Amino acid sequence: MRKNNCKFRYRRGAWLLRGGLLLIAAALLLTAYNLWDEWQAGQASGRIIRQIQKIQEKPENNDVRDSQEIPDYVLNPDMEMPVVEIDGNQYIGTLEIPDLGISLPVMSQWSYPRLRIAPCRYDGSVYKGNMVIAAHNYRTHFGQLGRLFPGDEVVFIDMDGNRFTYRVAEIQVLEPSAIDEMTSQGWSLSLFTCTLGGTSRLTVRCMEVENLETAPN
Repeated sequence: MRKNNCKFRYRRGAWLLRGGLLLIAAALLLTAYNLWDEWQAGQASGRIIRQIQKIQEKPENNDVRDSQEIPDYVLNPDMEMPVVEIDGNQYIGTLEIPDLGISLPVMSQWSYPRLRIAPCRYDGSVYKGNMVIAAHNYRTHFGQLGRLFPGDEVVFIDMDGNRFTYRVAEIQVLEPSAIDEMTSQGWSLSLFTCTLGGTSRLTVRCMEVENLETAPN
């Protein structure tokens, strides 16, 4: 009987060890996959933004910016933002965050598959002063948002080369269900991503520089 008990304990220990090794292997594979996914996202964003920047720098766009005419988006803030299609996806411009050293393309519409490629417009418009941009917490996308501080600069450039400059005003942590709070708080620009574990949304609220300069004391 004692010998049988020893065998049982030995077998149970062996199975537990194998199970633990399988769990470790699964965790390593998941980590490797996530790193590979993040690397691919960074490569895709880098390739796409180079194409967009060439479009933004076209001579006709420079002529529009250098003219004294009032831009169309000022006369008609409800106008649709111009888009350019690249690899079957539509892009509305680029997002630059100098303090994080990142420059990213921004898609016109969001979906989970699109977020694996680049940040996406979640709601609003830069012309209306209420745009919300979402991105995964990849290190190459919005994974470093938590390093920003009030006063840091954020720049959005549309496909016509119009440049909109913002300052970080506030950093919030919102619940995933706080959709109305995310889109209806009166900020000029909001950037958000999942926190580690995906339980909350790290949200960076920004105000356009012109609005800050003209705001009453």
